[in-house]
Amino acid sequence: MERPGAGGVDSNECENVSRKEEMSEEFEADTMNSLADMPFATIDIKDDCGILDVPQRNLEKNKENERISKEQIKKRKKKRKDYQPNYFLSIPITNKEITRGIKILQNAIIEQDEQLAKAMISEGSFHLTLLVMQLLNEGEVHNGIDALWELKPFVEEILQGKDLTLPFEGVDTFGNQVGFVKLVEGDHVRLLLQIAEAAKRTFQEKGILAGESRSFKPHLTFMKLSKVPWLRKKGVKKIDPEFYEKFISHRFGEEVVHRIDLCSMLKKKQSNGYYHCESSIVIGDKNGGEPDDAELVRLSKRLVENAVLKAVQQYLEETQNKNKPGDGSSVKTEEADRNGTDSDNNKK
Repeated sequence: MERPGAGGVDSNECENVSRKEEMSEEFEADTMNSLADMPFATIDIKDDCGILDVPQRNLEKNKENERISKEQIKKRKKKRKDYQPNYFLSIPITNKEITRGIKILQNAIIEQDEQLAKAMISEGSFHLTLLVMQLLNEGEVHNGIDALWELKPFVEEILQGKDLTLPFEGVDTFGNQVGFVKLVEGDHVRLLLQIAEAAKRTFQEKGILAGESRSFKPHLTFMKLSKVPWLRKKGVKKIDPEFYEKFISHRFGEEVVHRIDLCSMLKKKQSNGYYHCESSIVIGDKNGGEPDDAELVRLSKRLVENAVLKAVQQYLEETQNKNKPGDGSSVKTEEADRNGTDSDNNKK
């Protein structure tokens, strides 16, 4: 390649300059979008622009605003970076026809490669994920439970008294890393997306970090290679499409949604293999899903807590009333004075 002569322009240098300009424009646009959320974004700056001799205090104020802006942008980026979901909203899959079909699919794959047995999702854990979130302590978990109960009327409004039936047919993967049974396209998908959006909005309004940046795609996972990372060392880096080709058009069955659960990703699973459930709301026909033992225990605990709080509050109110002037304490003083006067009269 010839070296450009004097006065010539290197094409690589032009590309670099052009790229820098694009990055600068992208950064500026991103910064302006972030600034739009700042408290001082609504301040009218026309006067500052029209004054040539800017007072020193205005310059200092602008510098302080810039510093606050940068700090808040850094905090926001760090918040997104540190966001690690540990709870999720789950629609449990309980239809025996579906679970039986998935077990047949899993066994067919294992017969072709026994190493993949550890990558399979257990039968009791089959579910659809509506929303993921971060709850860091018991207070936030209670906040999440409240948000779940607030979600119920929104779900009822979306469904308008009708059942939400989810048909499953066929198999696909995410990047040949996660195998899932597909949800058939139809109006039920639109309703499910509306419920997911209502859930995201309800939890976020409670101040809960919830939702993901990528678009919501409902799916029923049956295997994940991430469960067995050591398989990569043995050369198993993807799910071979030939393993599930016989199930590409297989109809697994329909699930009528009866419950939405708030589940933990990290706490010990229940004896039936399903996730630890903090709370549930019943959807549609109430006979379709009864609360489990964990839910009954939680409800009992909250009733006891409410009763204790009420008793403490009543005690505090009574104590405050006794200490007020003109109440019981002053009555007792008046009685004592009157008794003393009577005693003196008797002596006389």
